[in-house]
Amino acid sequence: MTTTPVWFITGCSTGFGKELTRAVLTRGWRCVATARNVASLADLAEPGSDADARLLRVKLDVTDDAQIAAAVDAAQERFGAIDVLVNNAGYGYQSSVEEGDEDEIRAQFDVNVFGLFAMTRAVLPGMRARRNGHVLNITSVAGLVGFPGSGYYAATKHAVEGWSDALATEAAPLGIRVTCIEPGPFRTDWAGRSLKQTPSRIDDYAETAGKRMQATAQTSGHQPGDPARAAQAMIRITETDEPPRHLVLGAFGVDAVSKRLHAAFADIDAWRDTSLGADFPDGAK
Repeated sequence: MTTTPVWFITGCSTGFGKELTRAVLTRGWRCVATARNVASLADLAEPGSDADARLLRVKLDVTDDAQIAAAVDAAQERFGAIDVLVNNAGYGYQSSVEEGDEDEIRAQFDVNVFGLFAMTRAVLPGMRARRNGHVLNITSVAGLVGFPGSGYYAATKHAVEGWSDALATEAAPLGIRVTCIEPGPFRTDWAGRSLKQTPSRIDDYAETAGKRMQATAQTSGHQPGDPARAAQAMIRITETDEPPRHLVLGAFGVDAVSKRLHAAFADIDAWRDTSLGADFPDGAK
């Protein structure tokens, strides 16, 4: 990476995107900050300041292929390269699995999954040509753990995790690194104005999906995670020669992911003989 790398960050109007943009500019680096409403990016740097000169604000809806192409072209024209792509644009949707709304489900996949895929495809040719780059995909603890009430949100994040595994193996020989960032509860707008819900009205789900949706709304604004500290953690991994494939953020996330992975290993070990018995016998043709 160059000494003054160029970061391209989606979803910068609030939360992780906004804090990460500020942190990048504080480092003296260059940044392309994007949002559907470019006016929401006005406060990222003082007009006429040095930071403002290193910042490019771009209108971008990641579900619009034309806007993606225009944003990448603008970044290349202004700064000549994109060194770090941060796929941060996305939002949460909660419902029980049975009560999920088809339109809401598809709309969330369009942003969280297909928009992220398209954004990355647009940036990869430049990274590949330079044999250098780092893709940071903001997934979630829900990308590794399925919680009640968040089945469809978890599905979008699990999709990105699996896709990132494949991208990492394809891109590593080309000098491109891939990291999934998996935050737990952080004090962003995710659980507030950005969250969409289909309330559960089936009594059988009151103690699972229903309870979790209520808890999410009640804890909004009081989450333990600090977005500014998360931004510093993301910057830190781009400065190492061997960045992690996964970066779980926050104590809740570390605990939840650790328990989930230990449980998975326990299942594999407990059913090892059954699993191995599914192969043809040794010597079979």
